[in-house]
Amino acid sequence: MATSDIHGENTALARPASLAGGVYEAIFAQLMSLKIAPGARITVDSLVREMNVSQTPIREALGRLEGEGLVLRTHLVGYRATPQITRNGFDELYELRLALEPDAAAKTAAGMDDARLSAMRTLASGMAGNAGADEQLRYSDFARQDAEFHDRVLQFAGNGLIRETLRLQHAHFHIFRLMFHWRVTAEALDEHDAIMTAFEQRSPEAAREAMRRHIINSRARLLPAFD
Repeated sequence: MATSDIHGENTALARPASLAGGVYEAIFAQLMSLKIAPGARITVDSLVREMNVSQTPIREALGRLEGEGLVLRTHLVGYRATPQITRNGFDELYELRLALEPDAAAKTAAGMDDARLSAMRTLASGMAGNAGADEQLRYSDFARQDAEFHDRVLQFAGNGLIRETLRLQHAHFHIFRLMFHWRVTAEALDEHDAIMTAFEQRSPEAAREAMRRHIINSRARLLPAFD
C-alpha cells in the first residue's frame, strides 16, 4: 500500500482534563478507523496544526502508540503508522490464538467467582453499550474494550506468560485495523454473550467452545480484507 502524509480538515481538540490523553484518543481513533492508513507517514507538525496543540502532547501520544505497536519511529526519519499485518502473519496470529485462548477461557470459567464475574460483566456491558454519533470513535472504543475483555480472560486464567505473549502481539489492535466495519463489532457482541453465558454457568467446556467459535468466526470475518 502506498504511503501518504496526513491531511484533512482541522480537528482541533476540546481541552480535556488530560490534554495528552485527549490527543492520544484522537490519534488512536484515526489509526483504528484507517483515517491514518497503515504505513502512512505521521508528521508531528501536521498533527500540531490539525489538533491545535503543542508538540509535547503529540509526542507523548505517539510514544504511547509506539508502545502499543500501532506506530513506528525511525531515528532521523520520524513516525509512521505500523504496516498492516500480512496474510501469513494473520494466519499465524489466529493459529496462536486458537492454541491459547480457548483453554484460557476454560480455566477462567473453572475459577470464576462473583467478583470476577462482575468484572467481566462490566467489560461486556461496556462494549454492548458503546454508542454515540461518531462511528470512528465507537469503533476505536470497541477495539480497546475488546482487547481488555480478552486480556482479562487471560489474567483470570492465571498464566502470566500466555497473557504477556498475546499482549506483545498487539493482536486486537492489528485485527481491528483490517476492516473498519460494523460487522466486526456487531457479530463479536453475540459471541461475547456466549462466552459470558459460559462464565455465568461456571462451565469450562462451554467457555472453551464459545471462545473457540469466537476466534474462528473472527478470522472468517476478516479474511476478505486480504482479497
